[in-house]
Amino acid sequence: MPRGVAIPEIRQQLFAAVERLIVRDGPSRLTGRAVTREAGVATGLLYAHFANFDDFLVGYWIDRSFVVSGEVAGLPERAGSGTVAGNLHQAILATPMETLLALARLMAFRPDLVTQVETVLGGGTAGLEAVEHAVAGYLAAERQLGRVAGGADVEALALAVVGVLHHVALTGGTEPAAHLRIQRAVAALTGDSPAVAAPKA
Repeated sequence: MPRGVAIPEIRQQLFAAVERLIVRDGPSRLTGRAVTREAGVATGLLYAHFANFDDFLVGYWIDRSFVVSGEVAGLPERAGSGTVAGNLHQAILATPMETLLALARLMAFRPDLVTQVETVLGGGTAGLEAVEHAVAGYLAAERQLGRVAGGADVEALALAVVGVLHHVALTGGTEPAAHLRIQRAVAALTGDSPAVAAPKA
């Protein structure tokens, strides 16, 4: 992907800049010049580390996917402690809302980049899929402990949680309003109680 040896600090500076631009202005007007201007560096610097602008966007997507997956990786280990809703809320919002918002918007605007991202990360791991898998694993562990109803469809619940996260991000959610919307939705999905009712047919 990157051309030559990339300097991590420069890469992160550029990634932070594109993230701010997506959150502030949306992804439709992204250009290399806009990103480097936002980052306060020379335009050519981006292309010194990435083959082209799409390559840069893929690099950003991969980097932030690692951030998201790292924050939720330990979620299943929380089974049996705290509350189901509380654990979910804390884990999925451990990633800064700005990152979640920018990633969700980029995913929606440039779905054609998914293949390139998954070539590096593996299938079903680009973006918020890691959250869905971690939530499903966590709910399955809680189901074994009896804190989630035995008949609950944990994969469907995980999909619903990620759907809420994605919707709030795409509709311009910002802290603290976005956190409150997600917290309320997660509590409603889980019942905010020791047991989650199985979805009705």
